[in-house]
Amino acid sequence: MSAPPVTKIVVVGGGTAGWMTAAAMVRVLGQMPGLSVTLVESEAIGTVGVGEATIPQIIGFNRLLGIDEMEFMRETRATYKLGIEFVDWLRPGHSYVHPFGSFGIDMLGIDFQHFWLRGQSLGDTSRIDDYSIAAAAGKAGRFGWPRTDNPRSPMAKLSYAFQFDAGRYARFLRRYSEAQGAVRVEGRITNVKQDPESGFVTSLVLEDGREVAGELFIDCSGFRSLLLGQTLDVPFTDWSKWLPCDSAVAIPCELGGANEPLTRSTARPAGWQWRIPLQHRIGNGHVFSSSHMDRSAATDLLLANLDGKPLADPNQLSFKAGHRVRAWDRNVVALGLAGGFLEPLESTSIHLVQSGIARLMALFPDTGFGQVEIDRFNLETTREYRNIRDFLVLHYRASERDDSEFWRYCRNLPPPDSLREKLDLFTSSGRIIRENNELFTEDSWLSVMLSQGVTPQSYHPAAWMLDAEETRTRLAHIRAVIAQTVEQLPTQGEFLQANGGAIAHEDYLTS
Repeated sequence: MSAPPVTKIVVVGGGTAGWMTAAAMVRVLGQMPGLSVTLVESEAIGTVGVGEATIPQIIGFNRLLGIDEMEFMRETRATYKLGIEFVDWLRPGHSYVHPFGSFGIDMLGIDFQHFWLRGQSLGDTSRIDDYSIAAAAGKAGRFGWPRTDNPRSPMAKLSYAFQFDAGRYARFLRRYSEAQGAVRVEGRITNVKQDPESGFVTSLVLEDGREVAGELFIDCSGFRSLLLGQTLDVPFTDWSKWLPCDSAVAIPCELGGANEPLTRSTARPAGWQWRIPLQHRIGNGHVFSSSHMDRSAATDLLLANLDGKPLADPNQLSFKAGHRVRAWDRNVVALGLAGGFLEPLESTSIHLVQSGIARLMALFPDTGFGQVEIDRFNLETTREYRNIRDFLVLHYRASERDDSEFWRYCRNLPPPDSLREKLDLFTSSGRIIRENNELFTEDSWLSVMLSQGVTPQSYHPAAWMLDAEETRTRLAHIRAVIAQTVEQLPTQGEFLQANGGAIAHEDYLTS
């Protein structure tokens, strides 16, 4: 006979991770008899709050909550995101877009890239970007919703995500959660009580003596990892050998420059700079290796490369790439930074919270806390971190840059075995294998590998089934259809105005 269900859920920490968790809990489990969701946070403890870019999976999360997209766009000052533009990563002066969605059209039962590779061998000089509706629309500053109702439309190949104010998103979800029954408790945690035999967390003691008891505790306390790291002493797996960036400085600035529905990542001598345009400001940051550049120089470099006047003081951050050995230990589950951190190069931080929530929902425990389910949660979490790590390492490893000690280190570092296998297969024959339903699709791997100079030695033999002239004709037709479709799309600003997602003029320079 199974143990009674968990009904007392306590979330430790607010911010994006905490309020995403609370919102999902009350939405999915809200009808469970006796359920209570309590979130404990302290106004005196700040949140990191710089993660403003997302990937397309966030759409599913918002829809799960029943959030109206245009209300969300207004409330969070959001813009659309069709991909990430990488500037100077292969070499100075080179750029490409890692787009959302797919490339070209699969033909004769094989992946599109094999026909593109055959075209290259025939002298075609087009870039893989030219076959992505998302990349083309992003660079043109245009946007339209995907045509899921018409699989033959080029717009059926497009996916999108959001760029938003993370602090506003957290407040938006707080209002949602509290309206659904979640309870927020203000206070600083000074002690964590545990069962003397099992080590399970039983309650949190606040600075004023109040005590918050629970059965399942979700650690969203950020880098402090108050419950999983500090209380339960779960070890940390350090990946800084492969991902040496350990510091960041972030600052918002006034609007200026291009207002494309793209996040931009520009390579710098000891790391990279992000640029995330919102409706009311631009989010900027410089991620760097403190072994190769000091904070003062990193901050000066960021400030010298803003598109507008700074709107706040620089926010300095330190971190280490890696993850806790176990994201779930006893009755504590860590989500977000409390469980691990991978630099925001591919905007995966918020997604890791979202996927952790989904995994927890699928394996939600009763009060018996079965070890089989816990082990499965940890296996899948570690696998996801590892897959994302490999994709991030690819960006650094596949580069021609040798203009600084940092880039020479990254180029010459042997990759993880799992990444080496992907590189070997692609280099041999242009094939990409997506394993264990990993986050990044074949198209994502294709985009970064081709755009950063990983060149296959051959391609699928079936691509020879089209003769040279037919291959060139089909490639040219795909490019032309994409270009014509993009010309007909509204600009992002026009789209937001027409659909009710634009903010009022007086909101432009408000926080």
